[in-house]
Amino acid sequence: MSFPIHEQFQSFQGEGYHSGRAAYFIRTYGCPVHCPWCDSAGTWHPDHKPESLNRLEAATLAVAAANSKAEFTVITGGEPAIHDLRTLTDALHTHAQPVHLETSGGFPLQGDFDWITLSPKRWHPPLAENIARAQEIKIIVDAPEAIEEYVQLLGGQLRYNVSVWLHPEWSKRSDPAVLNAITKWVKTHRAPFRAGVQIHKYFAADTLDSRSADPVPLGGDPAGGPSV
Repeated sequence: MSFPIHEQFQSFQGEGYHSGRAAYFIRTYGCPVHCPWCDSAGTWHPDHKPESLNRLEAATLAVAAANSKAEFTVITGGEPAIHDLRTLTDALHTHAQPVHLETSGGFPLQGDFDWITLSPKRWHPPLAENIARAQEIKIIVDAPEAIEEYVQLLGGQLRYNVSVWLHPEWSKRSDPAVLNAITKWVKTHRAPFRAGVQIHKYFAADTLDSRSADPVPLGGDPAGGPSV
């Protein structure tokens, strides 16, 4: 089985519990969620589609990941869960690569994953079964009121031992209102909430691998989001 691949590259994980660890990234093409602040809009946006797209076999991807000497492989997107990932996760495990998944959680998961990072989106809510399976949750805070909105969206399914990371949306990383909202929430509510940031972007770590695609941040532009 082959997969539409937007990019694959070696870097380090820049978010969440595994921040700073060497990782290999496989970014699939395609996403029906359409976040208005998406930073990999080349995986779906009509104005940023690549001129050509590779379809690669699971075995080919697994060998590349294993040869990278990364500690684990991250399957991301786009929205990777729109694909049946079972053959890819099996191939990666055959090469002794732990498999991490980054998903909005809005689609059934197909594959054997060692770690699931769920990043819910308000316009395409996650499935309850995926919230229950997640090892961590990452909330993108694009406005001060977003934290309360996502907590209500997740309902009573938050668990004390599953970290909920509050990340400022990248174009709001210096916005005092957003940063103060995160700080106040963590100070008031404590665990499982934790403040976070995308540290790989400060290092430009991904772009140091020539195989990585140019980032396409939409920066909150509504025209590039759910209406597309």
